[in-house]
Amino acid sequence: MHTSSTIAACLLCGMMAMPLAAQDKVTDSFMNPVIRGDVPDPTVIRIGDTYYAAGTSSEWAPFYPMFASKDLVNWTQTGHVFEEQPSWTVNSFWAPELFYHNGKVYCYYTAREKATNMSYIGVAVADSPTGKFTDHGLLIRHGKEAIDAFVFDDNGQLYISWKAYGLENRPIELMGSKLSADGLHLEGEPFTLLTDEERVGMEGQSFFKAGDYYYLVYASHGCCGINSDYDVCVARSKTFRGPYEKYEGNPILHGGEGDFQSCGHGTMVTTPDGRMFYLCHAYLNGNGFFTGRQPILQEMEVTPDKWIRFKGGDLAKVRQPQPFPDTVQQPATGFEDDFKTSELKPDWTWNYPYAETEVRQEGGKLYLTGTPKEGCKQGTALCVRAQTPDYNCETQVANQGNSLKGLTLYGDDGNLLAWGVSGSKLQLKVVKDGKDTVMYQTECPYRHVRLRFSLKEGTQLDFSYSEDGKEWHAVNRQSFNAKDLLRWDRVQRPGLIHIGSKDDPAVFDWFRMRNR
Repeated sequence: MHTSSTIAACLLCGMMAMPLAAQDKVTDSFMNPVIRGDVPDPTVIRIGDTYYAAGTSSEWAPFYPMFASKDLVNWTQTGHVFEEQPSWTVNSFWAPELFYHNGKVYCYYTAREKATNMSYIGVAVADSPTGKFTDHGLLIRHGKEAIDAFVFDDNGQLYISWKAYGLENRPIELMGSKLSADGLHLEGEPFTLLTDEERVGMEGQSFFKAGDYYYLVYASHGCCGINSDYDVCVARSKTFRGPYEKYEGNPILHGGEGDFQSCGHGTMVTTPDGRMFYLCHAYLNGNGFFTGRQPILQEMEVTPDKWIRFKGGDLAKVRQPQPFPDTVQQPATGFEDDFKTSELKPDWTWNYPYAETEVRQEGGKLYLTGTPKEGCKQGTALCVRAQTPDYNCETQVANQGNSLKGLTLYGDDGNLLAWGVSGSKLQLKVVKDGKDTVMYQTECPYRHVRLRFSLKEGTQLDFSYSEDGKEWHAVNRQSFNAKDLLRWDRVQRPGLIHIGSKDDPAVFDWFRMRNR
């Protein structure tokens, strides 16, 4: 189980940005990343023989996707930590940290406080990782911002650590505090664990103890975007409170060449036989970058000189040895939904900062509408995480009306494309930096129209429409690069969109995302 005092390992959760070839036999290796799509800042725990992971949801609801696995390689999304937004928060849901304690599952999470718009740390508790989490509100308000919580059990005394900004003009520091036995309150004064004296960045820390040493594993450099150079470093101490000695050979894991551009911000977990794994996120090099920060898995060990290294070396790699024998890694199969269930599949996410979303499934159809929030105008997006940089998205619009309804590739309210039908018109609209441009428009000849867009290499787009799905009519390729939809901390997501009156909803028969 992932109580920090027993963890001697880290898990790098990964999977390929390209779909895996179907496998019909056991192999001795798996391919990173293992959780497909943009799930930054992963945290992982083990309860019995099951592993649970969660990650950042940022500006998408529901909040903090939750996954389960029996083998650390094949993961299934089970739901979210929060289906409803905690009352003290406004946005920026980052870096959840799961912790199992006294038969309860805790989630220490970062979000912006409604009253100050600063990022601080809250805590929620559930009876199980797949149960309903009860929010206990704000736990840490410290400095200008406090993010990236991690909880460590030091022989019965709980400690919590976090990254702090703006402490009397000091550099970034990793801070710590005693935590009450119920995990819900700070005790005593905060103290410094490690200081970013080089001013290169320091965050996403986690701890474990092995032998005489407490090990602090943390991320350094830039987390996000096209210039990300994130890496993984380690420091050690004979006591939890420090002082910590940084390893002269840092970083102990990095990208920059080979398979990955960058990697970092992870959590450690042990297998039942005591092996150590690390789960962190990484950007793939090349076109795979456009699938975002995906969880990757790599095995760690303590070296003879009592430092930490990754068994595969300090360069993060896609191919890794299987953690367990008799494991078959499942391929990235895409996503589809015929809307025949009463509830949304957990894969769906929506743009909560920009619209009050209303969605329901009824009679094998999905009804999507909503009201833009103040200062927003681009309606409601219902999206999924892309699994590869090459895929097709298709849907069938089941109703008429003046609202624009159809497919989207969505960055945020000011940066998106919408390929849909409005009244009697087919329309391709692009929004860049808040400015609307209609790239294409023509009469729609069908009462119920099928729409498709194809994405190639993460950036190149083609659009088409059909009546029956057999004969497709192509729209001339538009001079729009999907790279323009990237946000600083997240990549664009494909899905469905409704732009228009709340009383004029979009109705869809099905949705498909097929990897190529």
